[in-house]
Amino acid sequence: MNFRKVLIGFICLSLLAAGPVFAKKKMIQVKGSDTMVNLVQVLAEAYMEKNRQNPIAVLGGGSGTGIAALINGTCDIASHSRPMKNKEIEMAKDRGVIPHRFIIAVDGLSVIVNEKNPVSKMVMDQIGAIYRGEITNWKEVGGADWPVSLYGRQSNSGTYVFFQEHVLGNQNYSQDMKQMNGNAQIIEGVSKDKYGIGYVGVGYTLDSDGTVRKGIKIIMVAKNAGATAYSPLDKAAVDSGDYPVARPLFQSSAGTPQGAVLDFIKFAISEEGQEIVEREGFFPIGSSHQEENKKNMK
Repeated sequence: MNFRKVLIGFICLSLLAAGPVFAKKKMIQVKGSDTMVNLVQVLAEAYMEKNRQNPIAVLGGGSGTGIAALINGTCDIASHSRPMKNKEIEMAKDRGVIPHRFIIAVDGLSVIVNEKNPVSKMVMDQIGAIYRGEITNWKEVGGADWPVSLYGRQSNSGTYVFFQEHVLGNQNYSQDMKQMNGNAQIIEGVSKDKYGIGYVGVGYTLDSDGTVRKGIKIIMVAKNAGATAYSPLDKAAVDSGDYPVARPLFQSSAGTPQGAVLDFIKFAISEEGQEIVEREGFFPIGSSHQEENKKNMK
């Protein structure tokens, strides 16, 4: 799907339907995480069905891009799949911006291989070694005598940073990794590359009917060699932390959210919003996250 065309068409249709009154309203700008862009687009569509007076534009570009836009005052909400870095928080404060962070979903970050690859389980250390370039052949992890072909995200991606910190032990990626612009590109690359391995948000691994996308296989991951391997599709394992590559997905506002910005964030974490989160392949937030969100609304 061409999401840029969908976005432009959606905005244009909304403007036509709502007429000149809509055009006079300030459009809420949401920018950031490519992992979250589809989810936030669907949330925005559902919200605007009931709140046509509050138009919303949703753009990707990566978590770093969204955070920078929030700091620079060019967006109202930043979507980010990693926490803000200390230097980003300090930069925001220097510009008079105090970010307020909200958790809107949980992602079981998924390691995928081509469906022809016989490997189905790995431990964290093996995955880290593969992406650092220390393991270069699938036979080293119990697979066929094939070279490993690496797919990952670009450096402004929150997913790139999260994976580097939590899976690579904060070490450098292999220079052989192909840096892709989004989850969809990684899915496409791995599905066409028998030797490929990639990492994507769990919401991108399934088709609309809930089956795993054609051409890929989701790897079950264990914390260490003696631990049980779990799938990112296992909600209980994600909630308990048994699946070791889970993460919260964030939206941040510049200061305490007000007006339509607050209204949209409340919608995202509401029961209706969380049903959309689950329907889009991610996991709804728990009570501890809801409590944290309430505190950050003040």
